Amino acid sequence: MRWQGMWTSWKTKGIAAAAALLLLGGCGGNGGGEGNGSASPAPSSSASSAPLKEVKVVLDWTPNTNHTGLYVAAAQGLWEKRGLKVEIVQPPESGADQMVASGEAEFGVGAQEGLTMARQQGIPLVSLAAIIQHNTSGFASLKEKNIKEPKDFEGHTYGGWGSPAEEAVIGSMMKAQGADVSKVKFVNAGMADFFTAVKKDIDFEWIFYGWTGIEAELRGIPINMVYLSDFNKKLDYYTPLLETNEDMIKEQPDVVRAFVEGASEGYRYAIEHPDEAADILLKAVPDLNADLVKASQKWLADKYQDDAPRWGEQKREVWAGYTEFLKEHGILTKDLDIDAMFTNEFLPK
Repeated sequence: MRWQGMWTSWKTKGIAAAAALLLLGGCGGNGGGEGNGSASPAPSSSASSAPLKEVKVVLDWTPNTNHTGLYVAAAQGLWEKRGLKVEIVQPPESGADQMVASGEAEFGVGAQEGLTMARQQGIPLVSLAAIIQHNTSGFASLKEKNIKEPKDFEGHTYGGWGSPAEEAVIGSMMKAQGADVSKVKFVNAGMADFFTAVKKDIDFEWIFYGWTGIEAELRGIPINMVYLSDFNKKLDYYTPLLETNEDMIKEQPDVVRAFVEGASEGYRYAIEHPDEAADILLKAVPDLNADLVKASQKWLADKYQDDAPRWGEQKREVWAGYTEFLKEHGILTKDLDIDAMFTNEFLPK
């Protein structure tokens, strides 16, 4: 699992399709930013004799420990007690963003980079919670390559997926050390995983340490990691996150609140009981590597909330910082309403 969610976030085809669906369906609203008045406070849903409201949450990739809190919420009835019946589904080729934007799925797992580009396209996705508080992704290479910091990328081959953001990120990190990104060879690695790619002609790739890095540990393969957040504060963005669209916030705030509260309780359980949470994920998805899930879950347990006052909380400066980074590198071509891109409104107090 080379790039657990970012690859699908940048698929231009998916974004374009979502835009078309929005035009046909009239998806829109007044924004979902914190304090923008788009949704009035509502109490949590409680269990009653009324039928459960059926909704979907679409993942960004195949199930993994980024998603554990969702599987805990489903297994422990944390959504049902709030009046929801939530189906967890895997994404189509065009990605989770399209399903959420069109309303085919009420909720999804996304990433700040994909959501930001969607907003530039006029697609009103809104982030509801940061699944992991800090960016745990970075550039991985076999230790024998001796790539320890961005300047060491020179003369090496990077295996990516063809997004303009890749060269911008790598280039900005190298420039800060006086290195030249033109001395990096960029190739499309397709869907090959990290371990397959680095056995061929690729020297480094972009991974989440919490999954691929842990897998390297279990395989006994020494790697070096160059974390984005260590070299540029603006790259310490939210990935992954939970998202919805503005129509859901405007028209069904009680459903949004119930979903976020259930997910929050699920992730808090994963933080406090990583071993038991891993068992829940494995029971739901038995084909996963049990040793990897257990080790990854333990590693992620204190990363979900980290230094935030509560799980899921997002800072405006993080959203503004990454947006500025994209503008600086010509990837984002217009000003965006930062406060409409995220909200903390539905998190439990």
